[in-house]
Amino acid sequence: MVIFFFVNCSKIVKSSDDHKSDELEKRIHDIIVETINKREKIMSHEDANTDFLGQLLMSKNNIINSQVYQLSTQDIIDECKTFYAAGDGTTSLLLSWVVLLLSIHTEWQERARDEVFQIFGKESQPRFEGLAKLKTISMIINETLRLYPPGIAIIRKNKQEVTLGNLTVPGNTILHVPVLALHYDHDIWGEDAHLFKPERFSQGISNAMKNNPLAYMPFGFGPRNCVGSNFAMNTTKVTLAMILQHYRFTPSPNYVHSPVHITKLIPKNGVQVMLLALK
Repeated sequence: MVIFFFVNCSKIVKSSDDHKSDELEKRIHDIIVETINKREKIMSHEDANTDFLGQLLMSKNNIINSQVYQLSTQDIIDECKTFYAAGDGTTSLLLSWVVLLLSIHTEWQERARDEVFQIFGKESQPRFEGLAKLKTISMIINETLRLYPPGIAIIRKNKQEVTLGNLTVPGNTILHVPVLALHYDHDIWGEDAHLFKPERFSQGISNAMKNNPLAYMPFGFGPRNCVGSNFAMNTTKVTLAMILQHYRFTPSPNYVHSPVHITKLIPKNGVQVMLLALK
C-alpha cells in the first residue's frame, strides 16, 4: 500500500514578499513601541495626555462603571495601527484621486489654484482660519469622495428584528450598505452621476442629492460616522493647496485607469501624473 501525504509548503516556506512584509511589520511595531515609551516618560506633563495616544495610555488603568478596563501595550499598538491605516491611508488615497481628477479636468485645477492664490497667496503656507473659505476645493473633494469613496460599502449587524419600509429584517442579520452604488445612482444624482462635476456640491452636500440626503456617505453615517472626517478633509485641503501653489499637473501617458477594491478603493497601477513647476 502506498500512502501519499500532502504538505502545504506555503505554510512553511516564505516567499520574498512574505519576508518583506514581516520586516515592515517589525519596523512599524518598533516605531510605535518607541513612540509609546517616549510618551510614557513624559506622562506627568498635562499636555502629554490630550491627544489620542495620551488618552490610550491613560486608559491602561481606567475605571468605568466600577469595573476596571485595562489596555495592554499590544492593545495600544493595534489601535495606533488601525488609526494610521484608517486615517493616514485613506487621506493619502483621497489625495491621489483628487490629483488624478484635477490633472484630467484642468479647468477645475485652475479654478482651485486661483482660489488658493486669492486666499493664501502664492508663497505663504495655508493657515487653518482660511480653510473654511476654500469653497471650490471643498466641492472638488466632495465630488472625488462621491466617485471614489475609500470604502465602497458599510457593513452592520442588527441586534433585533427591524422593519425597513416594507421589508422586515430578522435580528442578527449582516447588512451590507453599498456606498458606491448609492453614489452612482441616477435617481439620486441625475443622469450625469458617472461624471466628475464638482458644481453639484455648490449649494452644499444636502442640496446635491435630489431626494435622499443620506445617500452620500464617504465617511459612513449616524453614530458610527468616521470620527476623523473633519481631520481628513482639512488635511486634504492643506496638502492640495500647497501642491497647487507650486505645480501644474497633467496625466502621464503611461497611466492606465484601473480602480480595484482591496480593503479600500485604490488605483491598481498607482496614480501617475506629470508635474510642471510654477514660475
